[in-house]
Formats: sequence, C-alpha cells, structure tokens
Amino acid sequence: MAKKAVVTPWEVKGDIDYDKLVKEFGVSPMRELPAVFNKNLLFRRNIVFAHRDIQRILEAVKSKKKFVMMTGLMPTGRFHIGHMILAQQMIFYQKLGAKLYIAVADVEAYLARGQSIEESRKIAIEEYVLNYIALGLKPENCEIYFQSDRAKDSKKANAYYRLQNLLSGHATFNEFKAVYGEISPGKMLAALLQAADMLHPQLPEFEGGPVPTFIPVGIDQDPHIRLARDISQRIKGHKFIQLSSTYHRFMPGLKGGKMSASDPLSFVALTDSPTEVKKKINKYAFSGGQATVEEHRKKGGNPDVDVSYQWLTFIEEDDKKLEKVYKDYKSGKLLTGELKKILSDELGKFLFEHEKKRGKARNVLDKFVQEKPDTSHHR
Repeated sequence: MAKKAVVTPWEVKGDIDYDKLVKEFGVSPMRELPAVFNKNLLFRRNIVFAHRDIQRILEAVKSKKKFVMMTGLMPTGRFHIGHMILAQQMIFYQKLGAKLYIAVADVEAYLARGQSIEESRKIAIEEYVLNYIALGLKPENCEIYFQSDRAKDSKKANAYYRLQNLLSGHATFNEFKAVYGEISPGKMLAALLQAADMLHPQLPEFEGGPVPTFIPVGIDQDPHIRLARDISQRIKGHKFIQLSSTYHRFMPGLKGGKMSASDPLSFVALTDSPTEVKKKINKYAFSGGQATVEEHRKKGGNPDVDVSYQWLTFIEEDDKKLEKVYKDYKSGKLLTGELKKILSDELGKFLFEHEKKRGKARNVLDKFVQEKPDTSHHR
C-alpha cells in the first residue's frame, strides 16, 4: 500500500511522486540542456529533475560570465553516498566556471540539534570537506565558511550578519507559518540565516554586486528558497538578481524510504570499508526480487523498487551496462544476490580508491579551511 508522502525541510517520508511535487511546489521540469550537461549522469538520467529560473545560469555559462553556486552542509553525522549527489554537482559547476560558496550550517546545527559549534567544525572538516576534496573539489574559486564565523575580514563579516538582520524586517510571521507550518524562534533565525547565506554573494563586499546565483537542493529544501526569493525582492537599498535553483531526486535508503544520516543502516558512508559495504548491502538492501529462485526465474524482479538497482542508476556511468542489468533483472535472468554483488563490487572499488584520495586530501586541507582543529581522533 502506498504510504502518504511528507516532504518538508525537517522530514521526508512515504512514497514520493516527483511529478506531483513539481506541480505542488510550482517548479519547472528540466527541459533540453546544453550538451555538456548530458555527459553528466545526474542530468542525463533526470536525477536533477526540476528548476526555477535555470535559464539565467545557462546564459552565464554560455557567455562565460560570472555566476555563483551557493550551497550548504549540515555538519551532523557521517558523509554518505546520498550527499555525493550534491558534491558531484559542486564539482561539475566549478568546472563550468562557477564561484562556489559553501556554508557550514553550524549555527543551525546548534539551534536544531543542540550540537556544539566545536563539534560541528570537526564533523564538517572530517566528514564533508575531506570527502569534497577527494571527490575533486578545487580550492580556486571556492569559499567554505562557517555561519558562526563568516570571515576574518570585518567588512565582509559585518555585511553578512547585517543582511540577516535586514532580511528579518521583510518577513512576516504568517509567511513563516505558511512556508514551514510549525515555527519556533530558532527555526525562524535559521531560515533568515539561510536566506543570508543564499543572497550574500551578491553584496558589494563579496562579488562586487548582483550576480546570477543558484542553489542546488533536494526538493525538501524548497521552502527555504521560496522564502529567500520572496524577501530578497522587498529589501530596500539592495538590488538582488532573483535566485535560481535546481532540484535533485533523493537516493533511497538501503531499506527503502529516504536515506537518513541519523540511521546508519540506511546508507553507505564514504569511509565504510568494502567489507562493511558488502555486509550492509547483502543484509539491508530492499529487494525487488521474488520469494524463491524458481519464482524469480519465472516472473522476474522489479528493478523500479529494488534499492540495489536504484543505487546503480546514481553511480554506474555506463548507460548500456545499466540497461542490461535492468533487462536481465526484470526477465529473471539476474538474481537478487547477483544484483547485490554487482553493486557491492562497484562501490567497493570506488571506496577503495576514494580512501587513498582522502589521504591525499589532508595535505591540501588548509587551502580550503583555515586554522584546522586537532582532528586526529577521527578516522
């Protein structure tokens, strides 16, 4: 039986119908994109499936004009394979010429989860930044900062916090309730800080003035973007170019539903060993196969609900290979155990190489984040 979907910035559950969300949230489906995008499986396979005002960004790419990609990370928990979707987009757009602004939401982690600023910093560096670098992030044209400590340059820091305060004068309580439902002062503050994160690259102190800016997110984060878009157009004394955004599908958790950093059995972390990965996939990956081998050979499996197949659509580069797996599984030629093995092998190889790259990433960490704390007790 279909489970009723809940999609909010704080909770995602149930069976998600992306076409319905496109209508509900008033976003546009992704249409024809320039050729360079189709070389990237996230766009080719419609994993990045919808947008608001992407045209403005495509124009900037085409005419080689300056544009900004702004994103953030919530430093609570391990960096898992679902987080990789965003990291891959960061790296893709950086190659296309974007200036990256990456906010570590340490203030939000304190307000929403009660996590200390120090702990957030450690997790951000060990779990996120090191993995970003290992995946291919470059220090040029990339600014990683903490919400609690925006910049050493006082002019920049003042401009960022001033913007948050000014934005608060242009949002109403009813608007917050309409966007978020249940609201608390902490949530309001976090939302205003997020709006400042999204908009501040366009201040004179940062990129010299208005610049096309976009935010890639999972569709659950859209309320934050809607709020920032609305209040940015009311603020006096600043002319912001309206924010653009793109939306990607969720990678399902191992047992189905959304992958969650708070449930270690729903994901594979990028620091898991190939042995751990194999164990997790064999034990927990939700199967679309039949109850017995005989039945499976006769009726075939359902790749559309099988988590191992779903994961392959996010990581297997070769379209032909993926199509063969789909057909063989559907026809019953490929068994569930064999499909799990294909995924385990793919991920195992990738993680083995990734671990080596993480080791090298430590050597260049100071090019991305200043004054790193002692993280030697972390893996």
